[in-house]
Amino acid sequence: MYEAVFTAGGRSTLVLLPFDLDRAIADWAAMRRRMVGTRPEAFSRAEWAYLISFLDPEGLERVFTDTFGGRQAGESRLAMQEVARPGGPVAVWLPNNVSLLGSLTLILLTLTGNPVRIKSGSRGDDLTCLFLDYASQNLSEGELKEILSQQVDAQVFSRTDTRNEEWAALARTRLVFGSDAAVEAIHALPHPMDSVGFSFGHRQSEAWLEPDACDDRTLESLLRVFDVYGQNACTSPGRVVLLEGTAHQAFEIRDRLLSLWETFFKRDPEMAVASASILDHQWAASLGWNSRLARRHGAAFAVGQADLPDPRGQRLLPLLSLSIPEAIASLPECIQTIGHAVSPERRRMLPAQVAIRGVKRFVPLAEMHRFGPIWDGQSFWRGTFDRMEIA
Repeated sequence: MYEAVFTAGGRSTLVLLPFDLDRAIADWAAMRRRMVGTRPEAFSRAEWAYLISFLDPEGLERVFTDTFGGRQAGESRLAMQEVARPGGPVAVWLPNNVSLLGSLTLILLTLTGNPVRIKSGSRGDDLTCLFLDYASQNLSEGELKEILSQQVDAQVFSRTDTRNEEWAALARTRLVFGSDAAVEAIHALPHPMDSVGFSFGHRQSEAWLEPDACDDRTLESLLRVFDVYGQNACTSPGRVVLLEGTAHQAFEIRDRLLSLWETFFKRDPEMAVASASILDHQWAASLGWNSRLARRHGAAFAVGQADLPDPRGQRLLPLLSLSIPEAIASLPECIQTIGHAVSPERRRMLPAQVAIRGVKRFVPLAEMHRFGPIWDGQSFWRGTFDRMEIA
């Protein structure tokens, strides 16, 4: 049994794992190096680059230090207040619309020492199983390859399949992503009385920018965040709000986004993406938004006002100018993430104001898709451990 001690705020936790943590992280890092220069066809360039970034060994180590505190070398066990160990089988139900969520969740859960079962969305691209296959084939013999071969099971089946009931009945921890109805249905299945359930239902996100912060680097970050999923993910910006901006500034920034898109996204989009962009552009225009298509029809960008109907679309990015009170008042009830590019003063002021409205994440623009051990304000990763108090 591998042991490591972490301390936060004077409280020490002994973490027990059935594998060597340092070797497992090193295995992920070694595979990460192999991933550079290769890419399975099913993954887009943006998706593969995100996975490579996510496997940064310092980032994987930080999952433990952010959860349990700083790692201690040779710490006396007399000072410990807690022992954490793997809690038991984890079952994950994924949505249909976020392609990388399963792979990211899989990576994090391999570090918990628990058996893991992941059900991919029955109508989505099954990138989780493909990534699991890639990892199994490209990992050298070692801790991580053994974990994947013996403890991880990724499958695709329908919502009515009896495996849903089987997995819920065996799982000590349930992670359910998807529509509110799907989340409710999974948690309603019979499950152990001492099991733990985490619900991640329908959410929306926004990007808040100050006009003075909209240099080319900021706008490029916005485009790259948008390009990964379009508006398919809960972390995708459903709209861009220019705080205390003007209509003229909204049009100016929209045109700069169109110009930057041509600079940074020179490849032709897939036919489905181009078709969705054209449809979204026409829909936004029919609702009164001033919409323009990016070159090669990779996306549509629309400027409008708050009193216009919501022009949501898969490849549409709406922009509007609002005062801070208007932006806060118009947040949707299911708000999750605000990605920001604002002044230091507003970075200090806004979190308390938006937290009252239920915002779960207030992060720099480039971090909107950054997945971690806390999601929607829930410490789901820590929840996969059993904890014993020591007095």
